[in-house]
Amino acid sequence: MKNRVTGLGGFFFKSEDPDKMKSWYKEHLGLPVDNYGCSFWWKDKEGNDCMTQWSPMDQETKYFEPSKKQFMMNFRVENLVELLEVLKKEGVTVVGEIEEYDYGKFGWILDPEGNKLELWEPVDKAFL
Repeated sequence: MKNRVTGLGGFFFKSEDPDKMKSWYKEHLGLPVDNYGCSFWWKDKEGNDCMTQWSPMDQETKYFEPSKKQFMMNFRVENLVELLEVLKKEGVTVVGEIEEYDYGKFGWILDPEGNKLELWEPVDKAFL
């Protein structure tokens, strides 16, 4: 596989009070937050519109499991199905099944320290 990861898709972290965190980042850093956090828009090298998500999540979220860590990174990938097949062959722990939505496909893996990483094959046009 030529390109496994093409960029950072998002950063998600546990928070005791996600709404308070979003308000603080809006007030002090000017982030244009919504219910999910903040979407950062940018252009890729071909000039396509792309998005990276920043999201504080409830401290009790189960979304990061089986990881017990306070954060989860999301990486943008080009071909999720092929990449997960390659990673399995390389002995990487794949968590769950691929999920597909209008805005892309998602898969999850664990790094050697138990951090859950979300892999996202985006459909950036879905956000426009």
